[in-house]
Amino acid sequence: MRAPHAPRRPQRQHGLSMIELLVGLTIGLLTIAVAIGTLVISRQVSGTVNDASQLQQQAAQAFRTIGQQARQAGSVRLNLAIAKDGTQPIDAGDSVAFEVPKGVTTVGGKSAPGKNEYQLVLGYQNYSESVVGSATEQSMFRDCLGQAPSTSAIRSGFVLEKAVGATSGELRCAGTNDVSQPVIANVADFRVRFVEQQANVATGIPTMQYRTAEAVAADAWPRIHAVEVCLEMEGTENQTDTGATQYVNCANQTVARGSRLRMVFRNTYQLRSQGRPSTPPP
Repeated sequence: MRAPHAPRRPQRQHGLSMIELLVGLTIGLLTIAVAIGTLVISRQVSGTVNDASQLQQQAAQAFRTIGQQARQAGSVRLNLAIAKDGTQPIDAGDSVAFEVPKGVTTVGGKSAPGKNEYQLVLGYQNYSESVVGSATEQSMFRDCLGQAPSTSAIRSGFVLEKAVGATSGELRCAGTNDVSQPVIANVADFRVRFVEQQANVATGIPTMQYRTAEAVAADAWPRIHAVEVCLEMEGTENQTDTGATQYVNCANQTVARGSRLRMVFRNTYQLRSQGRPSTPPP
């Protein structure tokens, strides 16, 4: 017969020592600190990427709006039968001619515009023409606001408006009736340069020169063949490396970026050959 097992003696339970507890708390705090640091960095990177994406989209929107008007600037109606009225049929042998209206400004602007003045003005003739699916002639031309308040001319004026003391403002566009609406926000600077073509008597080869609005003579606006637009955009997120990065602004100056993201965009629009005298906008 087997002898019964002797009862086991209860084991003593040992807790953590003070050193072990401190080591565990230290490791936990370090883990939390690393996680918070990673979260902060991720938040900053995400904010910078969102800022850059937003500024690029806004600049693209502004360039599309300006480009739509620049591509049409200076356009006038081509009369396919100058010797006939609108009731007579048009033949292939009829004489054609451009109908140049008075009071239509192709291009102009002012560097320091006042009330109802603009840094860039683009204009073209408004007229009706045959439209597929319509029994009557219609005008398909619209200003930067999508309107056509005048039946004779389309004009769009672009200007930067900033509040006193503000570092950025709105790029606004006014239509033919001088009613303006914002195109984009977050614009720190908006500058326009005009490309003037000058004849070189000695060589016979024309030369191009950049001009500010004030440097363009009153009789030289028909020689403006292109417009350069520069937009300096300012982000909304504060950056940690303040003043560490420099950039070249629209004035071609190297300056510190500051506490917010700065991006500069440039675009050049070639204009139609004007080929006629014009007067700068008022």
